[in-house]
Amino acid sequence: MSEDAAGPDQQLAEQFEAHRAHLLGVAYRVLGAGGEAQDAVQEAWLRLQRTGSAGVDNLGGWLTTVVARISLNLLRSRGNRRTTPLEDAAPAGRGDPHAVDPQDEAVQADAVGVAMLVVLDTLTPAERVAFVLHDMFAVPFDELAAIVDTSPANARQLASRARRRVQGATPDGAADELRRREIVEAFLAASRHGDFARLLAVLDPEVALRADEHAVRLGAAGVVVGAREVAEAYTSRARGVRPALVNGVLTFVSAPAGVVRAVFDLAIVGGLVRSVEVITDPAVIADLAPEILEED
Repeated sequence: MSEDAAGPDQQLAEQFEAHRAHLLGVAYRVLGAGGEAQDAVQEAWLRLQRTGSAGVDNLGGWLTTVVARISLNLLRSRGNRRTTPLEDAAPAGRGDPHAVDPQDEAVQADAVGVAMLVVLDTLTPAERVAFVLHDMFAVPFDELAAIVDTSPANARQLASRARRRVQGATPDGAADELRRREIVEAFLAASRHGDFARLLAVLDPEVALRADEHAVRLGAAGVVVGAREVAEAYTSRARGVRPALVNGVLTFVSAPAGVVRAVFDLAIVGGLVRSVEVITDPAVIADLAPEILEED
């Protein structure tokens, strides 16, 4: 085979390789089984080989969606069979772009504790995928909804139900709740006292703030990326901010005169805010039924 003929295949393999560790992380967290996670990533590679990357604007996002859907189908076909971390993880063939080295497997095993996997096994497949993709990888609800074949509002409900069960059952659940409270308080302090340093300290450098379609129609930017940029955009629309519970999860709302005008949904990854979704559609807010909390 000539170099010209091999060039596109090699380039595609290199593109895939750049995302492989992330894809394995998604698959392992969803499936909790090393062998199945590798199978899901390999199947994503085969699909990419068949279709190519032409016309794909965001290859990482496309591959994440493919791996998530494959993993969801594997979960549904698994039924009630429980998994063991990295069970039956057969070594991948050399030269394959999906090949997993033992160090990668060790990283994946450390990333999700056995206690977490046991709790995840109690969730429905859709709940598990929703929790992993949103809370661990900050996938927006509109993209998540397409993966689990539901509406963004229902996808949000799936993630919230799963989050409550995980926080209530894992040993580090109390620590997660404490960190979420610290983060919410940082947002409140920024909006009320201009304490940007405190807010910046809890934001991932690549944090994204996403406004819903209702807010965009009213003139808000659809997406703002970057810690400082998000902090500034947040304060411009955070009037009457109050702590609140949404589906039993602590967050905050904009409620001037006590009327909720916006709900802020946080995805926290590694103790930092990875994304903030601003929900302003009155119908969605009514469905979420936020409970404004009395402050000390």
